[in-house]
Amino acid sequence: MKKVLIAYTSRAGNTEKMADYLAEGIRMAGHEATTVKLSKVESEKDLNGYDGYIFGCPTYHKDMTGGMKQFLFKAKSAELDGKAAGAFGSHTHSGEAAPMIFDTMEHVFKMNVVTLGPLNLTESMVASDECMKACHQYAKAVAEKL
Repeated sequence: MKKVLIAYTSRAGNTEKMADYLAEGIRMAGHEATTVKLSKVESEKDLNGYDGYIFGCPTYHKDMTGGMKQFLFKAKSAELDGKAAGAFGSHTHSGEAAPMIFDTMEHVFKMNVVTLGPLNLTESMVASDECMKACHQYAKAVAEKL
């Protein structure tokens, strides 16, 4: 059984809901999933011991949050090269955060990202049953990279 860390930030609860569904999907694939808010990650050492990582953040003002930017600096020191990875987020209209996180994981951290790209859902979709299905499917793709 492999271990996946799902680290996220959420202001309105939409990205947190996605994180919970992603964790369910990882568990349904037979692996262990841990969800953690970015504010609980104190150093890169808190990222050690996992086989895969999924990072999530909502889009605000066409950008990721400041907390996610700080978290990514910590993650850079965690030596995540080659680890299975994915990124997710929710948004109202533009959705830039998840693709920026995904690109950082792929090109800066050199992680083994899913071929699906980032999981990027509108807030209205998060409120639907389709959100759960999309998150479970995305988690399955990450699990296949483990």
